[in-house]
Amino acid sequence: MEEINFMEIDGIKVGHAQSIEGATGCTVVICKEGATAGVDVRGGAPGTRETDLLNPINLVQKIHAVTLSGGSAFGLDASSGVMEYLEEHNIGFDVSVTKVPIVCSAVLFDLLIGDYKIRPDKDMGYKACINSENNIKDFQGNVGAGMGATIGKILGPNHSMKGGLGSYCIKIGDLKIGALISVNCLGDVIDPTTGKIIAGAINKNKTFINTEQFMISKYKEKKNLFSGNTTIGVVTTNAIATKSEATKIASMAHNGYGRTIRPAHSMFDGDTIFTMCTGKIEADVNVLGSLAAYVVEKAIIKAIKNASSLHGYICMEDIK
Repeated sequence: MEEINFMEIDGIKVGHAQSIEGATGCTVVICKEGATAGVDVRGGAPGTRETDLLNPINLVQKIHAVTLSGGSAFGLDASSGVMEYLEEHNIGFDVSVTKVPIVCSAVLFDLLIGDYKIRPDKDMGYKACINSENNIKDFQGNVGAGMGATIGKILGPNHSMKGGLGSYCIKIGDLKIGALISVNCLGDVIDPTTGKIIAGAINKNKTFINTEQFMISKYKEKKNLFSGNTTIGVVTTNAIATKSEATKIASMAHNGYGRTIRPAHSMFDGDTIFTMCTGKIEADVNVLGSLAAYVVEKAIIKAIKNASSLHGYICMEDIK
């Protein structure tokens, strides 16, 4: 097993655009040839676009991009810029008069950090596509959809920390598989190798509250915790897969959330994972699902370790 760059997966391009002032941004994963795709939405508060067509019973067999965006529901607008870019490059589902790009999207809530009036829009989505042409090799931390990501929000923003975007990709023989995840969870992030919290809800003295234990101790209290959550991402591979298999891979990939985020998939998170399979290499779907969980786990840890403090939110480096 060899660690490689996410963009070494055949046919995949990645671009980011962001606003530091707005503390928000978007990330686009493009496959110009089209990728067989699946999705699994686990959280109780999702914001998505074009997920129904990924159902194996539906017509369209391939998608051309996935957009991950901040801005809550406003951020879904970024996909319109991605569609414009792809249509200009003659990429999409042929409907005779033009080609309609199939662009799936998921958004996270980051309106409480930075200027909430600045949100990912059509122009930002288009800019992210332009930036995908630059073949940027490193995309971790405060970039793209991870720019406004924060974590550990059980007691609100004053006790939260900075999240971010992380990627991790591996190669085994000819098989390549990687994950790109924006970590913006309600809960804490755990290092599975040690079982210890590395970032999350904190006290004034920068010690961890332990979100799970706190929630259990307050089990009688029912609160509206919709204060800015959701972890979203994409797993890409050069493997051959059907739409049903791609959906299963996305489902198994959520195990990576379960290993690193506590709690994961709450009613106040919109946790979503897409799968994009470029169809080059034969591989067993069970192996792909297991590897998907592994790269998601590693990408989440990378997101936290590469995040930087922003707009008053401290990062992992600040509490060492």
